[in-house]
Amino acid sequence: MSIYLQHFALAREPFSIVPDPGFLYPSIYHRQAVAHLKYGLDREGGFILLTGEVGTGKTTLTRTMIKRIPPHVRVAYILNSKLNVADVLASICDELDVELPDASALSLTKQSFTKQCIDALNRDLLANHADGRKTLIVLEEAQNLTPEVLETLRLLSNLETSTHKLLHILLVGQPELLDILAQQELRQLNQRVVSRFHLSPLDKNDLSNYINHRLHRAGAKRAIFDNDCAAVLFRLTGGVPRLINLVCHQSLVAAYSTGAQTVSAKLVKQAASEILSEPKKSVGKKFWLLGIIVALALSAGLISKLAPPELLNKMFPAVAHLDAQEKTLQTVIDPPLTTADIADLDNALEPLFSEPAIEIPVEQQISSQPVAIAPQSNANPFVGLLGLWGTDATDVYSEEELAAVAGLTNLRSEKISTANMASLEQINRPGIVWLSEDTGYLKSYVLEQLGAEQIRLQDRRGSVNISAEDFQQRWNGSYLYLWRPPQSYVSPLSATSIGIENISNPELVDWLQAQLASLDNSNDIIISGGRYTAAIAQQVRLFQQQQGLAADGILGRETLMRLAQLSGENIPLLREDA
Repeated sequence: MSIYLQHFALAREPFSIVPDPGFLYPSIYHRQAVAHLKYGLDREGGFILLTGEVGTGKTTLTRTMIKRIPPHVRVAYILNSKLNVADVLASICDELDVELPDASALSLTKQSFTKQCIDALNRDLLANHADGRKTLIVLEEAQNLTPEVLETLRLLSNLETSTHKLLHILLVGQPELLDILAQQELRQLNQRVVSRFHLSPLDKNDLSNYINHRLHRAGAKRAIFDNDCAAVLFRLTGGVPRLINLVCHQSLVAAYSTGAQTVSAKLVKQAASEILSEPKKSVGKKFWLLGIIVALALSAGLISKLAPPELLNKMFPAVAHLDAQEKTLQTVIDPPLTTADIADLDNALEPLFSEPAIEIPVEQQISSQPVAIAPQSNANPFVGLLGLWGTDATDVYSEEELAAVAGLTNLRSEKISTANMASLEQINRPGIVWLSEDTGYLKSYVLEQLGAEQIRLQDRRGSVNISAEDFQQRWNGSYLYLWRPPQSYVSPLSATSIGIENISNPELVDWLQAQLASLDNSNDIIISGGRYTAAIAQQVRLFQQQQGLAADGILGRETLMRLAQLSGENIPLLREDA
């Protein structure tokens, strides 16, 4: 038990490096990984790949999944990947309670032992399949598997009935696993991968959420890390959870030793200098060079000019080499998250299998500690937005998944990064907006209604109203919305397009002319053979001018959206009077 638990009123260690499923933090990457696992397990057998750098949380995610697997799914979990073919097969049989052939008693050769193991597995899998049971083999550290073992696993994946594969095989490993599978001799296995995902380190905006999550799980009732610790932690660790845990644990020890009730950024740096220290030789060399510089300055009587306090301060503390270390560890990251607020990962894992999973309440924010994206319990703006279009969905956690689910009902998603109020009025479709909270961080809402004085938003409490002035002050200008084009729409039509494929779309052209005629009887039906001619483009240009749209004569998204709005289609709008 750590010495600081009582000091900080914690029930358990919050930053242990043991892969405990109870501490899994549901970052956007972990949610995407869950979606890929779900897709792979929904397929009729095959390989699933989960890769990621050391310490990114692959094992924790895998154990979380296994922990929630219902009884009708059997799992063979193989931790030791440095085994030969016979040992891997024996381990799988042992995990699945398949009776092994006695190699010594039968004087079996290595080849015949392997064959008898595969035959025994085949009989067992057929029997379990007949009973409605599924089988999953999970192999950790799969980058260590030899080509012979991987080929044997491929042969196992061939076990099937006349209609169904009998095995799912999940390979969990470091990025070099992808290079191994790309080899020519393993191309058959690589072609049988039905789902693959690479788990990235945490984003910079995730650090505060990550710390809060683990502290809450450990029983914390107040903020312990200062607000500026997250940025320092990211620079030092590159967002790798295992490194974050090591530094945070050491920071708590340091705070306890000094009697501090909170952890400062300075303590984090000092802790990092001990955990992530450079080789002694390079550190000694640096101090030696600094000593020479100071000695020369002293001998010249210029110490006050050449050795300011900042230089002298770097000569002796344990963090003297921190700057070089930060440069080494800093990672290029993606732009800040612009996705739905974080919900409980258990809810995402539940649909992996048919049996319902136990609900676990989502973590609440600890005291006043800020988070990058404010947590919500029930809210998922992606799901809320789809609901306004009459689409029921539950497992949508990213913009990519939103686009995929929307496409099933001929909806398309569009995102603008620099929108304004005029843009919203012109789009006139509900969407997702990101507003700054009192903490200075962003929270996502569904924009339901746009009024001159009041804006209606949807969050975990349901529909809420805020003033238009407050909305404009807090909105970051990003807008993600859905729209539904005609079934025949593929891409914009222009009379000046090069190539008949861009100007010929008989079904869409007929639909367009019918819409224009219904809105204005003066519009004549032009016989064009299904081609988007200059005459039809001129009709579109006049319509665009009347509607205040860019009068370019191109039949694109904005024009189609306005036509649908005026035609009386049953579509959700921000303003009914627009």
